[in-house]
Amino acid sequence: MKNRATMLLCGLALLTGCAEEQKPRSVTEFLENPIILEAAVVRCAQNRSESRYEAECVNARQAVSVIEAKEERAMRDAFAAESDRKREALRRTQQAAAEARRRAEEAERMRKEAEYLAQFGELPPSEDSEGAVDGAAANAPSMVIPETDEFPAEVPASADSPLPSDGGNAPVAVVEPASDLDAVRDELRKRNEETGN
Repeated sequence: MKNRATMLLCGLALLTGCAEEQKPRSVTEFLENPIILEAAVVRCAQNRSESRYEAECVNARQAVSVIEAKEERAMRDAFAAESDRKREALRRTQQAAAEARRRAEEAERMRKEAEYLAQFGELPPSEDSEGAVDGAAANAPSMVIPETDEFPAEVPASADSPLPSDGGNAPVAVVEPASDLDAVRDELRKRNEETGN
């Protein structure tokens, strides 16, 4: 009987010595293995009053807080990146609209300038030349009336002689003498040379 009691005590001592208490998992272990973290959170949530201060449950709650902070930071960064993309797109749209307005205003200005110069028989400067306009092309008349037998070179000087008419009330073109036309051409040529064209 003594032997049995002694053996029983030795067996119990051996069992208690071998069965060391399992060390609680750390926050790092929970972060590395989300399945174990989920199991610990479920176990700790079943009996909150008893597991409130248990080391493993405290570590599991800390690991959950770390994960939530990382997710929140990632969402904030994604929102900031999206906001930057939208701002950049808006800036590009505004720049394109401003450029389109500038081009439309420039085209309108060029159209009005061409209309104005056309009144005087001048051609507007082309965009390719950038100021270097051919002298003859700058002041070229918009229409040249050739001298033919239909239009006399000189108008009759006497007041008695009537101007040629077709019998209607349309105005009749009076052609200046050839000498005056040459003088006008010389004057235009001089003006072109003075402007440096």
